[in-house]
Amino acid sequence: MKGYYSRKLHSLLGVIPLGAFLIEHLLTNYQAYERGKEGFDKAVNLLNSMPLVLFLETFLIWLPLLYHGVYGLYIAYQANNNIDRYNYSRNIRFTLQRITGVITFVFVIWHMYDTRFQVAIGNITHEELGAAMHEMVTNPLIFVLYVIGIVSASFHFANGLWAFMVSWGITVGPRAQRVSSYICMGLFVIMSVMFVMALNAFRGSEFEEAAAMIDMIQTVLS
Repeated sequence: MKGYYSRKLHSLLGVIPLGAFLIEHLLTNYQAYERGKEGFDKAVNLLNSMPLVLFLETFLIWLPLLYHGVYGLYIAYQANNNIDRYNYSRNIRFTLQRITGVITFVFVIWHMYDTRFQVAIGNITHEELGAAMHEMVTNPLIFVLYVIGIVSASFHFANGLWAFMVSWGITVGPRAQRVSSYICMGLFVIMSVMFVMALNAFRGSEFEEAAAMIDMIQTVLS
């Protein structure tokens, strides 16, 4: 029963609050595509002007992420991946869920180190996040790794949402599970496309000019 409750908590945290955080992150970054640098900066400032933002991030993002990620690695280590013998849809998705979970956990740590952690230690400001993203994703290798990371995160959430609804008794019966599977995979495609569009927007001229301006200021100050 102890393992049962641990897995239930792991499942719940993956949808609430981490799933909500992923969607919020998607909508914030999508402003770079929809409204350019000004829209992205406004979205970032809106989030960081929320009261008790550090408290909310700690208890609704960082601690849940730590538990979900570490326990997820333990689950992935224990998993019996046998798609070579049983290559039906659910088994393939079971294996992909574990693989994308590991990729997502590593990617999120890397991404947070390059963005929020750099803001926290004062290397960049919230207004310079767009320029920092521009410098990263204009590197072709980093861009490809980011695409792999965001597609993995999108699949892990969408497929995990489907599994969550099954395991928590929300979708009962083959038909309900089949319909929810189509919906969740559709959500995966939409999220992946929006994330890639946002990522590509950071390579645009507005963010390039901002990055050049920051480089010039740093050169003058040094």
